[in-house]
Amino acid sequence: MPFEFDKIIDRKTSSSSKWTKYDQPDIIPMWVADMDFETAPCIKSALLERVNHGIYGYTQTPTELPPTVVNYLSEEFNWTIDPDWIVWLPSLVVGLNVVSRAFAKDGEAIISNTPIYPPFLSAPTYGNAQTVTAPLNWDGTRWVMDFKTLEAAITPDTKAFLFCSPHNPTGRVWDIEELNALVSFCRKHNLILISDEIHAGLILDQDKKHIATGNIPDAADILVTLQSASKTFNMPGLGCAYAVVKNPILRKKIKKIMNGIVHHVGALGFTATLAAYQNGKAWHSELIEYLRLNREQVEKTLSPCDGLTVYHSEATYLTWIDAREMAVNNPSLYFEKFGVGLYDGAPFGAPGFLRLNYACPNSILQEALKRIKSGLAELT
Repeated sequence: MPFEFDKIIDRKTSSSSKWTKYDQPDIIPMWVADMDFETAPCIKSALLERVNHGIYGYTQTPTELPPTVVNYLSEEFNWTIDPDWIVWLPSLVVGLNVVSRAFAKDGEAIISNTPIYPPFLSAPTYGNAQTVTAPLNWDGTRWVMDFKTLEAAITPDTKAFLFCSPHNPTGRVWDIEELNALVSFCRKHNLILISDEIHAGLILDQDKKHIATGNIPDAADILVTLQSASKTFNMPGLGCAYAVVKNPILRKKIKKIMNGIVHHVGALGFTATLAAYQNGKAWHSELIEYLRLNREQVEKTLSPCDGLTVYHSEATYLTWIDAREMAVNNPSLYFEKFGVGLYDGAPFGAPGFLRLNYACPNSILQEALKRIKSGLAELT
């Protein structure tokens, strides 16, 4: 591999949220979803050129960026959009909060499946709406949406569905039948469908592909898709995301909520996104291969372990683990004692579960897995 995914970089000196969370300096952090890899060289080069310009004033969207986004979504996901459908955002989490306020008034509700990325649960409440949840079901092979449970959770006050595709934290890649059923469900209940597709570029199973929700018949007029290059190319700290909204009425509501509150995207975020979409393909291809190898190691190492049920991640760089049979009160705190920082499942709506981020140099992953096994051995 010409790209250095095995290279270990000290992130403690860069105010990294991931690496400065823990008081104990020897804990390997595997919680928050960013990667311990340098981003693509083409992105670094583009940023250096922009930094060397020396002036960092207010920045409009680069003229070439919207058509580049259109081309990227077409080539990668066979999804044809118009550049006028794009609404730029400083981050995807900002997008979750904006759409929650745009489509649910005080006291109304937004529904999501659990487990789910924590901002899905908090965003509606920050806008004085309610969060309604319905759990995904494990059918013995994969996590699936339970539409009977969703039907039971819906009330007349439910106005939108916050959806995650591919799914964080389970790693599901939703198939065409599931997406069709979801769109039908939303239309039946007059729900706006908000689809977070930030992990769309991280499909690991070679027999699967990301299906853009915007390609589902009858979805476009009820759909808001949230996207960003930040996860795929490891640059969430640069702050650039976007919504794709075909329906002009929905787009107008989003922009109205943003007025005077949501800051514009910065110059470096635009620069990095443009470089990623134009020239990042070779780096991305090798990243996927490296993540597949790391995923295989996680699953082979931890699946046989008593006390853990390890679920296969079809996409993302995250493994979802059921640790409820460990017979400890808080599995994440327990593993911290052995030098590994995993994401507690409680904020995802799933106490007793863990999320493990394996997007790191393989040598670091090996050491982390060794420490997890040491912790499990202490319980036997």
